[in-house]
Amino acid sequence: MPQNTEPSALQCAIRTLREEVVNFSFDYPLEVDVDAGPRDSLHYYVYSDRLTWGAMRMDSAGIPRVWYRCTGVAYRPAYVAWYALVNLGHYLRGKGSRYLEIFLKQIDWLEGQAVLRDDGAVVWAQPFDYSECDVRLRAPWVSANAQGLVISAMVRGWRLTKKTSLRKLLEGSARIFDLDVDQGGIRTQIDGNIFYTEVPGGRLPGIQDGFMNSLLGLHDLFVETEDPKVGQLFRTGVEGLKNLLPWWDYRQKWSWYGCRAYLSPPSYHCQNRLLLGILARLSGETTLAEYADRWDPANLSRFERSKIYLGFLLTKNAFRFKHRTWRQKRSTLQAAHAGKAADSSTAPVAIAMADGRTAMPSNVCNTD
Repeated sequence: MPQNTEPSALQCAIRTLREEVVNFSFDYPLEVDVDAGPRDSLHYYVYSDRLTWGAMRMDSAGIPRVWYRCTGVAYRPAYVAWYALVNLGHYLRGKGSRYLEIFLKQIDWLEGQAVLRDDGAVVWAQPFDYSECDVRLRAPWVSANAQGLVISAMVRGWRLTKKTSLRKLLEGSARIFDLDVDQGGIRTQIDGNIFYTEVPGGRLPGIQDGFMNSLLGLHDLFVETEDPKVGQLFRTGVEGLKNLLPWWDYRQKWSWYGCRAYLSPPSYHCQNRLLLGILARLSGETTLAEYADRWDPANLSRFERSKIYLGFLLTKNAFRFKHRTWRQKRSTLQAAHAGKAADSSTAPVAIAMADGRTAMPSNVCNTD
């Protein structure tokens, strides 16, 4: 169940020890939804009814915030969008109309948090300061992971409600993918390959699952709008993903997290593998399917599983010692952002100007 208190440093350490050492498992409660993809579908590509939401801190209006040690409690658009999509999945599986109400409440909140920039981009910015290794991001900052997940949620919100305000927001939501990081966008290039980054300014190639979530958002937007520019952004992103896969590949058995920071925890590896298979189906790129098959834990012998387990523990803790992540604490400014993060009211869309300054599920913060 979601908690409403902040754990102490000791509790964080115990939790991390339990999750990484004791509860390490090659099985993760995430499944592919084969009904997702078509224009008339409300289903999202992955689903689970066994998530614990341990980092969730629900506000009084029913909008989830998330607690991480380096940011404190904060509203995260990607988290709200994912919560919305999971609850929509519950509703579509006959679990009750209350899950549809939860989904629509999150869509209203996301609509209210949209920002129309003076360059024409509609963005869902991160309202908290964030640091990763030598990168410092000051709120508000943009993320491919958040943009993609929110687009996917908003597309389904539009299909359900037909609210013209949602459609208008979606029409400007792809612009950020066509802008480089130094222009306030999320596009980078690695050896000529396009990469949409979850953490602007971070080491490249960055977080794989965030990149793939952004591609799924672009695909949903293209299917809905049939905008050829959006389709091109999707295709160039898939081509970049295909060519960059060797960077994330660990001995054709597992995936690296980020820029080979450490071997992926089982949860991220599961996402990497499943999302690759989904994008292979949507794009027709067989290389993606080949990597997804290679990374299936079912292929691993008991000895190989033990090597992956030990490799994860060694590389993750080497990363911690190298970057002294245990010293990362919220600054006064970060705490202020978390405390007064975007109001959870469902006010009309905010037509505000954002400068797109740049210096992350967001995912790498969970490195206690």
